[in-house]
Amino acid sequence: MQGVTMTSSRKWMFSSVRSKNEGENPFRRRLFSSFRVDRRDQRSEEEGVEIDKRRSFSDGGLETNKGVFLPGEDQQDMGAMKRFSTLFTSFRGKANKDRTSKEPDLPAELSPVEEKAKEQRYASGQFFFEYLVVVKPKKTIDGIYEPQIIYQFPKKDGMVRSQRDEEEKTLKALTLFCFPEGVNWAPLTEYPSETFSFVLTDVDGSRKNGYCRRLLPYGKGARLPEAYCIISNVACFGLFSKIFDEVEQRRKISMAMIYPFMQSLREAAFPAPGYTVNIKSFIPERGTEIISLTRPTDSWLEHVDFSTLFRCLSDEAVLKVFAAAVLERRIIFIAEELGTLSQVIHAVAVLLHPFIWQHTLISIVPEILIDVIMAPTPYLLGVQKRFTDHVSDQTELLVVDLSEGRTETFIKCMGDEDTILPHKLKDEIKQALSAKNEKSSLEELNRVVPEAFLPFFIKTVGHFAKYITRNGKDKRGEFQRTNFCKAIESKGTRRFVKKFVQTQMFDLFVQEMEQRPVSQDGTGFFDKKIAEYQKKMREKAKKH
Repeated sequence: MQGVTMTSSRKWMFSSVRSKNEGENPFRRRLFSSFRVDRRDQRSEEEGVEIDKRRSFSDGGLETNKGVFLPGEDQQDMGAMKRFSTLFTSFRGKANKDRTSKEPDLPAELSPVEEKAKEQRYASGQFFFEYLVVVKPKKTIDGIYEPQIIYQFPKKDGMVRSQRDEEEKTLKALTLFCFPEGVNWAPLTEYPSETFSFVLTDVDGSRKNGYCRRLLPYGKGARLPEAYCIISNVACFGLFSKIFDEVEQRRKISMAMIYPFMQSLREAAFPAPGYTVNIKSFIPERGTEIISLTRPTDSWLEHVDFSTLFRCLSDEAVLKVFAAAVLERRIIFIAEELGTLSQVIHAVAVLLHPFIWQHTLISIVPEILIDVIMAPTPYLLGVQKRFTDHVSDQTELLVVDLSEGRTETFIKCMGDEDTILPHKLKDEIKQALSAKNEKSSLEELNRVVPEAFLPFFIKTVGHFAKYITRNGKDKRGEFQRTNFCKAIESKGTRRFVKKFVQTQMFDLFVQEMEQRPVSQDGTGFFDKKIAEYQKKMREKAKKH
């Protein structure tokens, strides 16, 4: 496989206009594809699979978006607006095979009580990670610094050539996200450590989460930064940040010290929400230690840090972004820090809960993929401030500057963002958000923020279940959209809902509800919150 030379002057165009040099580099050919096709045109045999994926999310899966998309070849059967694909095809089959043959089981011969506790603790059925790679810029014969993998755990042995080539392409793609700035690097004496995340989505909709910590390795004199990248099926930013703390401590001693810790972690099952897994680890001069990794009880919030969002933006600005996101518009966030971009974008996506962003989401756009900003379809993109000039030529989108010392927060906007949300409901969100302050802890924010935004969806579309009709107990339901909208008394709310029901996030939510068995009606997270709200309203009415 040929290496990819990433220079700041190179332009990458999307896909219906292919790169002129396409034949010269197989990695480049694989790198380019276009956008997500509207799923409303794909409701045949794939629909059931898609609904299962959404239900998995709703029951405790954590990803709130469709992820980072790397561009690839044109595909005739995907229509004019083809979606981005990643280089992650190779992970899928190999990961499952590898788990079956190599992943150790939990300890056997447990007592009945221990067996029951084990089932509860590891109800997630997941393992922590698939890969850990260390990426570092290395000087090429052309005198530029190209990110390269210098360490990988575990090594995959026994692959046939085609599998090995596929894996090389996959790992090559990871270097783009570890060092999205491209090749503009030089040895440094100071560099602040930063942790960020990204998501890789395959053409079949399967997702992989990438966690990355970039830092200057321990030592003296000028040296190049390193990036530690973990690829996992699970989304839990806080927990993986703690894992990076342990990896970083071991790297200071020796790269070899990383192996036993990661091996122990790889052999451990990912805990169910609210539970803890203990990992034994040995470090010279400190001996054997027990490292406790606890998963938050509210699993849908464990991949988000609201503090960064509300540190960068005022409540009013957050509402403006929320309004654009809820109508699935194009939104670009600008910042220099990679951690700021990834944390803010994931937080915005979670504000949409219980709905899921269905379009392109790239928390950190690598320089080599900067032309993604020209996509005509909805997206959430994170762009480093040095690439702001690329964004300034775009129209019909919202561009949000998160950087400190900015002169204005909204570099570009559509102009109607302040009027999208019903006025009364918008004021209620602002009032609920006033319960937080600059000193609010992560736990407090995880309580206050969902309590501010979730009622918005309860009050606008919480009556959806009444308008799903069935011709039989085992028959698929049918959503009565017109009657659903007419049932809303407030003109302002009805005007908003008529626009919201046209989004893909609402469309797929309704598809799931239509296909859900009658026995599961009222059992979901959103259903329970709606029931709680309706009970509160009935009690309030009795008092008056």
